[in-house]
Amino acid sequence: MIGIDISKDTFDVTLLTTVDSAPAWTDKLNNDLAGVQDLLRRSDPAIAWVVEPTGRYSNLVVQQGTQAGRRVLMAPPRAAKLFLKSQNTRVKSDKIDSLGLAAFGLSRCLRPFVPKDPVVDHLDQLLTARKGLVRSVQALKMQRTELPRAADALEPAIIALQKQIKDLDKRIGAIVQDTPKLELVKRLQTIPGVGPVLAAAAGSRLIAKDFASPDALTAYIGLDVGVRQSGKSIGRTKLSKQGDPELRRLFFLAALASLRCKQSVFKDQYAVQRNRGRSHVEAVNIVARKIAHVCLALRKSGGTFDASKVGHRQSTETEPGQASNDLT
Repeated sequence: MIGIDISKDTFDVTLLTTVDSAPAWTDKLNNDLAGVQDLLRRSDPAIAWVVEPTGRYSNLVVQQGTQAGRRVLMAPPRAAKLFLKSQNTRVKSDKIDSLGLAAFGLSRCLRPFVPKDPVVDHLDQLLTARKGLVRSVQALKMQRTELPRAADALEPAIIALQKQIKDLDKRIGAIVQDTPKLELVKRLQTIPGVGPVLAAAAGSRLIAKDFASPDALTAYIGLDVGVRQSGKSIGRTKLSKQGDPELRRLFFLAALASLRCKQSVFKDQYAVQRNRGRSHVEAVNIVARKIAHVCLALRKSGGTFDASKVGHRQSTETEPGQASNDLT
């Protein structure tokens, strides 16, 4: 297995034959086309590469390796991080991380690292830019409240950023409208509460990733239920919050919006959960999971939202740590 730890300008490479063996070879190469071509020349085509996602920095290695017929595997960031910590190394470096990734790849079965479609990548970049602008507006609004005598100085910046967000929304809408590959995004907007931003973000992930089950999607978003239990001590069940925080926030907001819709199948499900004694936030999170699973169902079926096909079974979630199964 070849472990590749990628940074902005370089990537470290380590070839490992077994988990416990010494590295067969290791090197540091430039994270550019010449560096990847050098790796392709020096490595056996039969040996798989394992790469941890590092945003845009990992795109070139994954794309070039895949195009050359190499088996490129993805190391899930959280699992890989825990594995690297378990190696008990007293020093952390890119070289050591590449060795750890190679050992990680040899220790378990990993999924192929599928290169991101250029259209999806374009949409994701716009969504990421929008997220940054929204956070900036929120920070400036907080400062405006805390610094009333400087409010007049902050107001123009807030207005300018809000205008940029609206312009981005128009660009996102234009891409969705004009790109056949993104037709799923338009279908997701037929779900009560799902607006253009969530539809674009969820559609992008559903197109880019092949979620094997609704539970896999729930875990990716971080809306799955976790618990800590040891001996007679039983911890409180709560969201794992291990997934994509922005997507989780958007689904939560979509759940709130769905409750304000005049005709929404999710209102009854929220009411059932509240009658069972769940708090407002818990009930909204259950609705958010339901909406996420409906998004996945539309992805697989190719259809639009049909309230009559949305399951009404409600899980009691009485078993500690057991995720809700009410989201068909």
